[in-house]
Amino acid sequence: MARRSIVSDEVKYEIAKELGFADRIQRYGDSYDYCNLTTREAGLLVRGLIEKAEQLMANQK
Repeated sequence: MARRSIVSDEVKYEIAKELGFADRIQRYGDSYDYCNLTTREAGLLVRGLIEKAEQLMANQK
């Protein structure tokens, strides 16, 4: 069974755009393919998602 992501592909793509490597993510309609990302880029994407979540949580206080 495939696991669903907690974060939408659109959000991941926006973070990748901010980080400058969204062009390496293949888009096919509503489907996104991350296989061209390096391990470093994937780690930066995760870090960016964590920072975004922390900012959202800080704004809710």
